[in-house]
Amino acid sequence: MKPLLHSTDTPIQGVQVIQRNPFKDARGQFSRMFCERELRALGWSVPVAQINLSHTVAKGAVRGMHFQTGKAAEKKLISCISGRVWDVALDLRRSSTTYLRWHAVELSAENHQALLIPKGVAHGFQVLQADSTLLYVHSHEYTPHCEAGIRVDDSALAIPWPLEFTDWSDRDRAFDSIDSSFQPPFA
Repeated sequence: MKPLLHSTDTPIQGVQVIQRNPFKDARGQFSRMFCERELRALGWSVPVAQINLSHTVAKGAVRGMHFQTGKAAEKKLISCISGRVWDVALDLRRSSTTYLRWHAVELSAENHQALLIPKGVAHGFQVLQADSTLLYVHSHEYTPHCEAGIRVDDSALAIPWPLEFTDWSDRDRAFDSIDSSFQPPFA
């Protein structure tokens, strides 16, 4: 039997695409969403502090680019359990060789992929199919005073979002862009 998951590195240091290999038979299928032993080998060495669901109704809606700072900085494992999204990781670690670079991957219920995002990397996504749901596994609980973000439409990043924005929160619109006064939040 092949392993239930394996990983592929991305161009962003520490960001990995996790490929789940569901076990299928005549009854349906079984897919492992989180396995501490398998993910520890990929660098997940912290406890799971929180698991969240994000459901987005409108195709074209965007969320992000979110991260937490200080002691609340977190690793994330992002999986799409219904629908399809274009999922983006943005490196905000000043000492990283991939600082301010981004990488995107399509996540869907059908392709059984997840994105493993290390501390210091922001996350955002755009909904490609209406009524899409993401499952987030976090290494740190949500801490409101540590919440931060970068605008998804920041011209300095030049992220080519695949669809016109149809929905975008006021909170996400209020995030700063990266300019000459930008101070990297991570070493």
